[in-house]
Amino acid sequence: MPSLPSLGGLRGRSTDRLRTPAPVPVPLSAYVVDCGVYVDGSRLAGRWSHTDAVNEVRKRGEGFVWIGLHEPDEEQIQGVAETFGLHELAVEDAVHAHQRPKLERYDDTLFMVFKTVRYIQNASPDTANEIVESGEIMVFLGRDFVVTVRHGNHSGLAAVRRELEADPERMRMGPAAVLHSIADHVVDNYLDVTDHIEDDIDQMETLVFAPRSGISADQIYLMKREVLELRRAVMPLAVPLRRLAEGYTPLIPEQVRSYFRDVDDHLTEVSERVLSFDELLTTLVDAVLAKITLQQNSDMRKISAWVAIISVPTMVVGVYGMNFDNMPELRWKFGYPMVIAVILVACLTLYRIFRRNRWL
Repeated sequence: MPSLPSLGGLRGRSTDRLRTPAPVPVPLSAYVVDCGVYVDGSRLAGRWSHTDAVNEVRKRGEGFVWIGLHEPDEEQIQGVAETFGLHELAVEDAVHAHQRPKLERYDDTLFMVFKTVRYIQNASPDTANEIVESGEIMVFLGRDFVVTVRHGNHSGLAAVRRELEADPERMRMGPAAVLHSIADHVVDNYLDVTDHIEDDIDQMETLVFAPRSGISADQIYLMKREVLELRRAVMPLAVPLRRLAEGYTPLIPEQVRSYFRDVDDHLTEVSERVLSFDELLTTLVDAVLAKITLQQNSDMRKISAWVAIISVPTMVVGVYGMNFDNMPELRWKFGYPMVIAVILVACLTLYRIFRRNRWL
């Protein structure tokens, strides 16, 4: 007779089947967009890990490392943080994102946050559900390294890297030149988005004041919400840029500070335009509400006019519908045609009066 498995063995096998498999660790290379070593303004050939890159730079005593990461998790960024000596609070902000634009200094390292924006093309502003999409770029800046952490699919820095690599003179300025190029790239995107939003607002303004237009206050409130999202990205960045332009840290040399002043000027232009957008949209909301009120008043006048016209035959028919024997003209041959004629004359007279007063 075959032996039965013990209760303990059955329990063990059942537990093994129910046990959740451990997550497969993802290598850091999956989050690294690019890692380059730059010496004397030129990029060294070859593929580099972050440890090999920083060792090469520090062995030479010149140059810097630029490593770009895309949405890393806490475990994967830990190796980079240890290699470059990044502060744990800044690393936590870089991983979890959803930060306001800011500039912080930790010992010999700067940590700067940019909010990126992208305009979403729509067929018409009065049918759009989303106009502005936001993302983030975090930058760690040291004497011989730049670490960029991106959140969002539209905030790529490949074009910035290619532009800098094509200009060795700027790359010789070191990591500060990279930070300036990123700031300039972000603010240029702000300008591009504000141009598109300005066109949408102009189109919306035309629709608001067009006769019998179907635009509602809801669409204008949606536009105000999108402008508010752009404002949250633009306004807080002014103070960090101004601090960098005024010599907040020796990591930004004097020759680069003038470039940050230019970026700050462009940001000021964007800020002023965003504020004007908000004021104009508020005016358009008031105009739409006033237009709705005017339309409601016009509708009420029309309803009142037709009620007055209809009340004449209603009153006459109501009077002659009473069951009394001694009522005038009940037995008269021309009584019915006369009543119909009186009703028509009265209704036409009221119609002409309301028409002349523009109630109909």
